[in-house]
Amino acid sequence: MNWNQTNVLITGAAGFIGRHLTAQLVAAGANVTALVRYGSRGERRFANLPNNIDGSTIRIIFGDLKDHHAVHEAARSQHVIFHLGALIGIPYSYVHPYDYVQTNICGTAHILQSAKEHKAQCVVVTSTSEVYGTAMVVPISEEHPLQAQSPYAASKIAADQLALSFYRSFDLPVAIVRPFNTYGPGQSGRAVIPTIISQALKGGAVKLGSLTPKRDLTFAEDTAAGMIRVAEVPEAIGQVTNLGAGSEVTIGELAHKIFAIVGRTPDIITDDARIRPGKSEVMCLLADTTKAKRLLNWSPKFTLDQGLEKTVRWMRDNPDWVSTDTYAI
Repeated sequence: MNWNQTNVLITGAAGFIGRHLTAQLVAAGANVTALVRYGSRGERRFANLPNNIDGSTIRIIFGDLKDHHAVHEAARSQHVIFHLGALIGIPYSYVHPYDYVQTNICGTAHILQSAKEHKAQCVVVTSTSEVYGTAMVVPISEEHPLQAQSPYAASKIAADQLALSFYRSFDLPVAIVRPFNTYGPGQSGRAVIPTIISQALKGGAVKLGSLTPKRDLTFAEDTAAGMIRVAEVPEAIGQVTNLGAGSEVTIGELAHKIFAIVGRTPDIITDDARIRPGKSEVMCLLADTTKAKRLLNWSPKFTLDQGLEKTVRWMRDNPDWVSTDTYAI
């Protein structure tokens, strides 16, 4: 696909992965429209776009995924839609699960219906590895059973199935991309890596939840590149494709890696407030990346150590990005 002058709508463009995806598509020459939920920060949400992409080059539309009219108007004349917008905090889904239903399920329905009505050429719906729950078999392929261990995961399973139903029922060109744990510059403090880095840079003990869960970590630039490849490959339509590194690390091992980069002796305290309910904790996420390699010719360019070093460097330069004093759910 030639992205030059292609009209692209990105929901969740002001979010963590969305900013990296936006930067790569703008650099490729696409005409990017960002659907952004209204807030007092406005366009300043794009202040940390990577690669020195100027946020003023992006067309910004304020609206909520729960508002069908807003979504319908944003989707008008768009060739490709990347749907990343969602409520993503797992702990917060324990507090207000109905909000996740409205945003993640109903919001996706609005995207799909609008894409159908406006005859979009491709819709890439962003899933999550959380839909697999704790692995029954590793590595986890796209055929692994789906099991919701949090209201967030349940809402994403429903959104995925709704998207695939539009492909089967209406021939809507939909592809599902399922990233495993993504990290990198600009990630919010609710994620484990910026939580560890910010506390390690401040000094003193680092407060964490369980140290034994295993995660498959992919640098944000690699995840964004994989999402673009999904839109570029016609064979990905109607498919679910994992994006991951294909390697695992425990949270404890991850913390020790970060301490080594920061240059500190490990000092970790288990904070009960950060531990998920027992039946909700996903103990192992390890991607089977066979399909992504075969179908997309995609694999991560950054090793975990390289990505962590770049992320630590960015957080040193942006010390106010994450608060170390408050646990964000």
